[in-house]
Order: sequence, then C-alpha cells, then structure tokens
Amino acid sequence: MSIKIVTDSTISIEADLIQKLGITIVPLNYMIDGVIYTDGDLSLNEYLERVEKSSTLPKTSQPPVGVFEDLYRELTKDGNSVISIHLSNTLSGTVEAARQGAALSGRDVTVIDSEFTDQALAFQVIEAARLAALDASKEEILAAVKKIQENTDLYCGVTTLENLIKGGRIGRVTGLIGGLLDLKVVLQMKDSALTTFMKGRGSKTFKKFIDEVSSNLAASSRKVKEIGISHAENLELAKSFKEVLQRFVEKPITLLETNTVIATHTGRGAFAVMITYE
Repeated sequence: MSIKIVTDSTISIEADLIQKLGITIVPLNYMIDGVIYTDGDLSLNEYLERVEKSSTLPKTSQPPVGVFEDLYRELTKDGNSVISIHLSNTLSGTVEAARQGAALSGRDVTVIDSEFTDQALAFQVIEAARLAALDASKEEILAAVKKIQENTDLYCGVTTLENLIKGGRIGRVTGLIGGLLDLKVVLQMKDSALTTFMKGRGSKTFKKFIDEVSSNLAASSRKVKEIGISHAENLELAKSFKEVLQRFVEKPITLLETNTVIATHTGRGAFAVMITYE
C-alpha cells in the first residue's frame, strides 16, 4: 500500500516536480463573460487581458464534490490511501468539497486545510509527496505537514484593491480603511486570516516591505528552510526581492508565476513572498 498526494490548482509549483513526485492536481474553474474555463486553460497573461476587458470580475468555483469522490475511489482502488491538501477555506470552498468527496468515497482519505495557497501550499504538498515516496507512514507525513504549516509566513502585495473589493475578499481583511483604491497594500496570511501588514501610496511601499522582511530575518534566530516568490506579471519586482532575500536561505529561491485563480483576486502586478522555517 502507498500514500497518494492530492492538491488543487491554486498551488504554484515547478512543473517537473508534479510528475516526479506523482502529485495529483484537481483544477478549480472560473467563468469570464459567461464562458467557463478550467484553471490552466489560459496562460496567466492571456487570462489577465481577458479579465481587464471584462465588465465584471470572473467568478471562481471549487471542483464539484463528485470529482473528488471519483478521484479518491480511483486512487485507492488498489488499496492505497490518500492525503489531500488544499488552499485555505477562507479563500475557497475547495477543502470542504474535498471533505465531502472523501466521506462519500468511503475510502482512506485524509483532507487537510493548508491554511495557505500558492507556494506556501506547495511547501506542504511537496514535503508530503517526498515522504510518501520514501514510504513514510501517514502519521509521519501529517506531522511533517503540520510542522511546515505552523512555521510558514505568507505575504501578498497588491498594486490595486479593485479585484479584492469586487470579489468580496476585502471584507475579510483586517485594518483597511479609507481611500482603498489608491493604496499599495501588503497582506499577511496567518492561521487562515488575512491582515494588513503594510500599506501606503507609491512603489516605495513595496521597497519598505522587503526592507522590513530582510531586517526581521536578519534579527531572527530561526533558520529559514525555503523561500518562494510568486507574481502576477511583475517579474522585475519579484527578481529584485529574490536578490535581497537569497542571502537568508541556502536553497535557491523558487520564482514562479502565480495561478489564474489567485490572480483573479489580486490583479495584475501582485506578488507573494512565502517563507518557511526549520
């Protein structure tokens, strides 16, 4: 018997690792002007162009419960078990759909709310898949995933709050008041909650952010295990962050485009910096 690892398409991960580690990814969906797409159908740039031409913000939706039920039955037909790790339930109903699918399947499936998304989700999924390939027990894998979850920071910067407002996410963010559309904001995600880490006007806000993160890392006694940086059509800024932060971690920083579902709410120009500690 082996353990199969499942996640969803809000994960940002290097393509070769998906196949190498045998990770199964269940796609979310989105609708632009009445047309339904599966996450991954469009490149990020093509997607953002269509969104910007649309009169309304695309609607995103989690995979149907039946998709999870069928997948779990298929993956466990030879006696395998499944660990299914998904984006935070504050961002999507995906993890709840997975739980319902697991219950309906009647199979040995453990569903985990990662409390994150993007590369912070990938930190957990990759470690789970790596340990599964080494024939670690379910208990060992779950303990390792929990440790990563408890030792991860996620920061997300947006150049406009328009999409967050349209998508209804802004009401879940603590500390944002007045003149919202003019603000550059860095949010922090911790324990599934979004809070305001920093806000200001102009590009100097993001320079101030990376300086503060660097100062915090330099003063901390915690050893950084891994750093991931993702972006939505803001490669130059992401590269500048990588240059600043690489000195704090031995492993090369992974620099990736974010996925279309996350970009729906953050808009063009957004970035995320995710740090996990030993």
